[in-house]
Amino acid sequence: MDIAALEKRRVEIQWRCDGLRTQADRNRLGQFATPPALALEIVEASAAMLDGDARIHFLDPGFGTGAFYSALLSSTAADRIETAAGFEIDSHYGAPAQQLWSGTGLDLRLADFTAAPAAAATVNLLICNPPYVRHHHLSASDKLRLRRLSHAIGMKLNGLAGLYCYFMAIAHSQLEPNAVSAWLVPSEFMDVNYGQAVKSYLLDMVTLTRIHRFNPNDVQFADALVSSAIVWFKNAPPTDTPVEMTFGGSLQAPTTSDVTSRQELRSESKWTRLPKREDYCLTTPGGIRLRDLFTIKRGLATGDNSFFMLSEERVTELGISHQFLQPILPSPRYLKQDTIFAGENGLPLIQPRLFLINTSLPEDRLRAADPNLAAYLETGKETVGKGYLCSSRTPWYSQENRPASPFLCTYMGRSDGKDKNTFRFIFNESKATASNVYLLLYPKPTVANALENPETARRVFDFLREIPMERMRSEGRVYGGGLHKLEPKELANVSADEIAPLLFSIELIVGTQIDLPHSGAET
Repeated sequence: MDIAALEKRRVEIQWRCDGLRTQADRNRLGQFATPPALALEIVEASAAMLDGDARIHFLDPGFGTGAFYSALLSSTAADRIETAAGFEIDSHYGAPAQQLWSGTGLDLRLADFTAAPAAAATVNLLICNPPYVRHHHLSASDKLRLRRLSHAIGMKLNGLAGLYCYFMAIAHSQLEPNAVSAWLVPSEFMDVNYGQAVKSYLLDMVTLTRIHRFNPNDVQFADALVSSAIVWFKNAPPTDTPVEMTFGGSLQAPTTSDVTSRQELRSESKWTRLPKREDYCLTTPGGIRLRDLFTIKRGLATGDNSFFMLSEERVTELGISHQFLQPILPSPRYLKQDTIFAGENGLPLIQPRLFLINTSLPEDRLRAADPNLAAYLETGKETVGKGYLCSSRTPWYSQENRPASPFLCTYMGRSDGKDKNTFRFIFNESKATASNVYLLLYPKPTVANALENPETARRVFDFLREIPMERMRSEGRVYGGGLHKLEPKELANVSADEIAPLLFSIELIVGTQIDLPHSGAET
């Protein structure tokens, strides 16, 4: 076989097939091909983990056009490959792949791997880039079927798991003892709640050998904004052998490399913190957290910002009474300042100034109280009102209860490489609330009393702005292209030990002890 010629044809087929699918379709189906150079690196690293010169029984359950199989053929002696098999659910890619690889000894089945009859444990080298299908693209019946299959092997996945997690679970039964598995998957499983089942599988059911996480700024798939990791393990009972954790660079020359124990992995909730790097300022165990000072909530999910959030000019044009309007901050990109000053009636001194329609009056009473607002809402009743959020509310135009908070934090941002600006804290002196592009920090009672002193409020804000950005990033999760996100519970878990001296002064001001966990910080 002329493997180089076959690989050239394979790349052409991949390019042509991708071009016949829209980006939206490929995102829904999770079709993102492994780059050839990366496929070769993964295959070489995986084959090196096999015992001695063991003959290879290869499986790729998410075959695509065969990037891994091609890499295996080009890097391994032909007489060492005993069997090779693959599954591809989409004939758009699978049919031309069958033609391309016919006569090479490959058993490629155009079928859904997750629905195929259970096979005997005959595979000793499994390498896969499974479909990146997110949970909301899976039907309820498919989720139920997949969860049952994953639970059968002890991986108790919940409904938020992506399809790749089920692939890992279902493939387990086909692995011979000591078989090597390599999975190219989104790194988010290392941080999110649904990933706990995957991490338990890796720690308790197999021998995890290495995880390499790519730098999120170095996206492996040009057409998929996902941060990727490669997970290697052997189908053997877990041992005390340290796990190699690498980050950035290439597989052969990572930027950072270290080893860690299963015990440390078990105690670390976010595996993306490993290997520990010099730029990490991580949470101190047992110290003060932001949750000890604030109740943190996501901003308003209006159901349709363009409909419910109106400019001052639009409010005047419609003739709507301010009785049913609440000032609301615009998107962070429109806020050039980090302090929102208040003008008359607590209105924010910013541009653009927006107002949220905020009333729970029934329609008949609203028509009597403000006919102009009722008429405007009527224009969206059959469109906006039928949306997912609005249709679950009574009345459909009512909003969540989100009073103005003195401090806000943007919940999503990119890393600029200068340890700043990924997330922004904002000091809000106005009565404006905020939408769900912000996290709202509501001070707990004793702290709220202290914040009545403007100087104390400013000192607390200064402290928030001084929290090391890497500490905040380490509590959240990251996506391809360096896009970071913080959920309320993640921001709440950010270490705040440095605020101890300020808390001591607040106790003196308020005259009441603030009930917080012990901090090692000197006061």
